[in-house]
Amino acid sequence: MAASDRMVLGPLVGAIDQGTSSTRFLVFNAKTAELLSHHQVEIQQKFPKEGWVEQDPKEILKSVHECVERTCEKLQQLNIDITNIKAIGVSNQRETTVVWDKTTGEPLYNAIVWLDLRTQSTVERLLKRIPGKNKAFFKFRTGLPLSTYFSAVKLRWLLDNVEEIRQAVDDGRAMFGTIDSWLIWSLTGGKNGGVHCTDVTNASRTMLFNIHSLEWDPELCQFFDIPMEILPKVRSSSEIYGLMKSGALTGVPISGCLGDQSAALVGQMCFQDGQAKNTYGTGCFLLCNTGQKSVFSEHGLLTTIAYKLGRDKPVCYALEGSVAIAGAVVRWLRDNLGIVKTSQEVEKLAAEAGTSYGCYFVPAFSGLYAPYWEPSARGIICGLTQFTNKNHIAFAALEAVCFQTREILDAINKDCGIPLNQLQVDGGMTNNKVLMQLQSDILCIPVVKPSMPETTALGAAMAAGAAEGVGIWSLNPGDLTAVTCERFEPQINPEESEFRYARWKKAVMKSMGWETSEAPSNGAGK
Repeated sequence: MAASDRMVLGPLVGAIDQGTSSTRFLVFNAKTAELLSHHQVEIQQKFPKEGWVEQDPKEILKSVHECVERTCEKLQQLNIDITNIKAIGVSNQRETTVVWDKTTGEPLYNAIVWLDLRTQSTVERLLKRIPGKNKAFFKFRTGLPLSTYFSAVKLRWLLDNVEEIRQAVDDGRAMFGTIDSWLIWSLTGGKNGGVHCTDVTNASRTMLFNIHSLEWDPELCQFFDIPMEILPKVRSSSEIYGLMKSGALTGVPISGCLGDQSAALVGQMCFQDGQAKNTYGTGCFLLCNTGQKSVFSEHGLLTTIAYKLGRDKPVCYALEGSVAIAGAVVRWLRDNLGIVKTSQEVEKLAAEAGTSYGCYFVPAFSGLYAPYWEPSARGIICGLTQFTNKNHIAFAALEAVCFQTREILDAINKDCGIPLNQLQVDGGMTNNKVLMQLQSDILCIPVVKPSMPETTALGAAMAAGAAEGVGIWSLNPGDLTAVTCERFEPQINPEESEFRYARWKKAVMKSMGWETSEAPSNGAGK
């Protein structure tokens, strides 16, 4: 085929979207934000013990290579010239912790995934060293409560429990990073000159980072007893970190990096103070942009870095409500209970039921995150009668995602003082129309979904394309023609919504305090 037969589209940007359940590589037109092609690979999660969740960092890296190569093949079949891909952005599952050997390039243990609970005893031990056992002791420095969720506690567990990691630290061979760091280091050469860095959004989820000075905090590193030399260099979310060293896109700069929830905030163009988005992935994450001021929550939300789109650009902050289990509840209905064969079937069953018939499902499989931060909670399904069937349970599972979002929205409204008049949504679950309508009904405000739901990847592409030295993407929302929206308006009366929400809260109270540290060690407890 002659080069002249190829489609002329102008510059393109690629985005690696490495999530908890899958990896994707997507390619966008930098002028219109139109998605041209993508490829997706599901990632295996390992559950070696109850409450433990791991992934193989090499499998994650291999999935990235596979997605990049397959997407490039698809583009070539569409007559699109891949030499037009001028930059690559990375968006990643946050808090998931990897330690690897810089001399061999090999991981020294499986990645410990963000929703893993093994560090509960580590948290309890660390709390004893804090005045009044105050979980919020470091909040004004980090924006975060002391919890199993964040990377520092996972890293502490690895240093305490894995001899190979302790040895590698002693020998000066160990590197720590979240998934973004592992990928960027590996893709820019690995043991042969790979760049060991992270961005401010991912750093702000470790509990080792001062969100005001934008530097690793020596006192926090001392408290967790973590050697600072194993930490990556912290950079902005939009600058050239290094070049791809292998595969179809060798030589293309990696120039954007955002934790997945920050990436979705950027992809949804929530650049104004007070704009918010909710992403429905494995978990559910509602972020509200608070501009250049960090707002500290009185209602169980996290203060986090939203983005810093360039070395010389200001840092912007967000309030975040995190829910551990959203899409994961659908996966659980499929893989653990077997009541559906595909995720799409849940929507069909829920639509057939049209109601949960008084059944409530609290999917606290990993304890409860915002606004409770209650690791002792466990999942419950209550309000069952002889009439309850799998359709009602499917409906209750979807409703649970909506109720959890409502709890977070209530907290954001209290902290910000200005109630949201609509919610922007994205993520895989937003394809479920029953869920979107339910969400609008339960919030009593419209839910707005962009026609192109891949906003996480879009945000990473925007950061990469707008970086200094690349400069092919405008961050002005008016310039993007491809982004249109679908609206869901509330269809039930507010009284019914309030009644159902009050019942849900009652169910949440019953899920708490289920697990205790003193459980027997025969596998019946922790």
